[in-house]
Amino acid sequence: MERKLAIMTDSSCDIPKDMAEKYGIDVYDFPINIDGKEYFERRDLTCDQFYELMRNAQGVPTTAAITAMQWLEIYTRYADEGYTDVLHVSINSGGSATYGYAQQAAAQLAEERPDCTMKIHLVDSHTYSMVFGYYLCECARKLRNGGELHSCIAELEHKLACVEVCLAAYSLKQMKKSGRVSAAAAFAGELLGLRPIISLNDGISHVEAKVRGDAAVPVAMLKWVKSRVDDMRQTPYLIAYTSSTEKRDELLKLCKKEFGHAPLDVFQLGGAVSANTGPDAIAVVFEGKPRRLADYQPSLP
Repeated sequence: MERKLAIMTDSSCDIPKDMAEKYGIDVYDFPINIDGKEYFERRDLTCDQFYELMRNAQGVPTTAAITAMQWLEIYTRYADEGYTDVLHVSINSGGSATYGYAQQAAAQLAEERPDCTMKIHLVDSHTYSMVFGYYLCECARKLRNGGELHSCIAELEHKLACVEVCLAAYSLKQMKKSGRVSAAAAFAGELLGLRPIISLNDGISHVEAKVRGDAAVPVAMLKWVKSRVDDMRQTPYLIAYTSSTEKRDELLKLCKKEFGHAPLDVFQLGGAVSANTGPDAIAVVFEGKPRRLADYQPSLP
């Protein structure tokens, strides 16, 4: 029987719409609530429009998980359309109930339709944004060019087991609002001009350093990144940014100089992700060592 494959994810992937269309990836949007009004990212707001709303909001923007019922409706539609396989790559299960709801939906479909032969290949990205979106696009490209499904999924999971993030927030305002740092700590940090350097590895975030002043941020980020790999000159990387193209360009210039090559891609953080980082953040994404593989499981520093 000829196989028919659907590739899908949620909007936390931050894959640009033209790339999603190019590789045949279906992207399902997260709802975001700002001061009592609900928006769907990508559908209702551009990234820049969301940043502006976030700056002016009285409260903290919140996202809601995509529910099991919604995933069941999507899976059922694919089954009715004759798909034999669905590759579903999800937002980090540690940061959203969305992945768990997708698991529930897959189990419910099997229970309600015991004769359904469509296979759902559900992958937990353990991360956010184009940190997994870029590699999903690469996986989709190989699959659309005739790649074998299981080997392409295995390669994707290997990349996701290696990818790391170093993020810097130039303002603690959003983190203070969301409760990610105490109000007192955030206030003191703002007074002192402190900027946190944050890692995101295997779905877990950690403050690695605090530097004083904007000018110190890119240098501190690259210092930490280089401490995580043997040679960044041989390591692929990406750059993420939010509202500031000036800070993006500064980081890009320094990365090219220090690493000796350009990034694979430069991308903006979408609403579901920047609702947590705030509108003033930049990040370097890079391929480290495989943390979730049996042959390499050290504790993170």
